[in-house]
Amino acid sequence: MAEQFDVVIIGAGAAGMMAAIEAGKRGRRVAVLDHAKAPGEKIRISGGGRCNFTNIHASPKNFLSVNPHFCKSALARYTPHDFIALVDRYKIAWHEKTLGQLFCDETAKDIIRMLLTEMKEARAVLRLGAQIQTVEKTVSGFRIVTADGAIDCSSLILASGGKSIPKMGATGLAYKIAEQFGLPLVETRPGLVPLTLDPVQLESLNALAGVAVGAQARCGKTVFEEAVLITHRGLSGPAILQISSYWREGGDISLNLLPHADLAGVLKAARKQNGRQALQTALSEPLPKRLAQFFAEAAGLSNRPLADLSDKAIDAFCLTLKDWVIKPAGSEGYRTAEVTLGGVDTKALDSRSMQARDVPGLYFIGECVDVTGWLGGYNFQWAWASGFSAGQVA
Repeated sequence: MAEQFDVVIIGAGAAGMMAAIEAGKRGRRVAVLDHAKAPGEKIRISGGGRCNFTNIHASPKNFLSVNPHFCKSALARYTPHDFIALVDRYKIAWHEKTLGQLFCDETAKDIIRMLLTEMKEARAVLRLGAQIQTVEKTVSGFRIVTADGAIDCSSLILASGGKSIPKMGATGLAYKIAEQFGLPLVETRPGLVPLTLDPVQLESLNALAGVAVGAQARCGKTVFEEAVLITHRGLSGPAILQISSYWREGGDISLNLLPHADLAGVLKAARKQNGRQALQTALSEPLPKRLAQFFAEAAGLSNRPLADLSDKAIDAFCLTLKDWVIKPAGSEGYRTAEVTLGGVDTKALDSRSMQARDVPGLYFIGECVDVTGWLGGYNFQWAWASGFSAGQVA
């Protein structure tokens, strides 16, 4: 005999726990199933262990989707200020970092404990270590068969995430169930991920591994300005993670290493003050020393005094730093990607409830949906908002 619940949620991450809380508040009997040993594992490791739980600037423009309008309804119904109010109610201390990013002062575990307490108060049942075997449609809803038995429900919410960070248990289960019930998928790929370079490029940049610099990263018309880190594999840092979601294989990215400096003016002034000074010495003022040496050597000007360089030569050299074009070989993949781009096609879902249009009672929320946020708390805000929306209806 199968157990009976009103709502079953597969996935005890940010979106799944939020949906459980909201559905439970409505008096629905809720069970949350997850194959992991602990809930909220992505919450636990996020933000260096302090959880970048939202961004005060979150709006539809900060999200990628085939349908950029889909996220508007959920984001409007549950805002960053709504989640901040919940955090404040639990007296969890937090602070704002750069660009509207909010972090816990102490630990991400505070957010997990808060959500578990809310779930308990809403009488939602949490089942960890649950191995999902099959999901079937029934006359009155759905039957989920696990290794421990069957569960029947009238509403089923998929909150099992995407493919990113498989070592933490990512499986792509939501995509399989979506396909089982005839929902279309948008091609999935790693997002917010370091980019790799081919062996020839890596060898040329070998001396720069570990160098970080503030820069503008550009791909097409999209530009992000944050830190860029050169690694033994390629490029990382916030600006690269951001632009990776827009980059596609075979394409270029461009780095402006001094977006707000009049570098040509700086070098010409240095030439006037001390013409015997070497170019790379003058360049070491606005740039890390190793980076200055790299560009001076690449231009064949490493030992040339500034006095030997004409205005035209200085202008041409500065352009190479303002538009450093790099063609990545690929990305580090789902192994290190913070999110999965693509997923369940939003045209198959109702934007207000997250319910499948052609399968009443079936919902998809969080990362498994084709809505992906920028780096900086936006994906958590989508999890809270989409989970809230489904929990209000399921």
